[in-house]
Amino acid sequence: MERFTRVTAATLGHTTDFGFPRGLKPVGPSGRFAGPALTVKIPHLDSTAVHRAMSLVQPGDVVVIDQSGDDYRSSFGGTLAAIAADAGAVAAVSNGSTNDATEIRELGFPVFSRGLTALTTRILMLEGQINVPVSVGGVVVMPGDIVFGDDDGIAVVPAAQAQEVADRLSLIEIDFERSDLRGTVARGTDLAELTGASGQGPR
Repeated sequence: MERFTRVTAATLGHTTDFGFPRGLKPVGPSGRFAGPALTVKIPHLDSTAVHRAMSLVQPGDVVVIDQSGDDYRSSFGGTLAAIAADAGAVAAVSNGSTNDATEIRELGFPVFSRGLTALTTRILMLEGQINVPVSVGGVVVMPGDIVFGDDDGIAVVPAAQAQEVADRLSLIEIDFERSDLRGTVARGTDLAELTGASGQGPR
């Protein structure tokens, strides 16, 4: 997890098109975070399972909520953000919207969602599932998958690939630092020549 917090989500975006939930935005500044997914699936307006999941949060977890296609209601507001943070969660991700934006921003707890809303879910005791496969922003998230992100967005890495991906991203970050594209261009080298966009391959 610590290695994933040393790289950006965009670094992964340089290597693959997979694993990036679409349409989600940070409620406030998030900084870098990484953790295993604690997944929750709820039936639209019933957030019973989200409340029950709060007692299962382990330090380092990222709470991932699938609202079954209801992208306007909020099932995760300021109070739940505070409770999750107190339990040691490092972030929350929902394919619904969010309420209590000011509280969440003041808390400094990273929350990604479709947007903001005053319309919330209810405790109806209908149904819901915890630690099952979910779909958020077009990406399937399995319990324990690595969710990491920053102010640019979030990315999901299957748990079985975490070690290999962490190794690869660390090397890419080192290459970025060594290449100093901005400084090299300022010294007179054409950017396209450096990146291979000139058609002659990267230098």
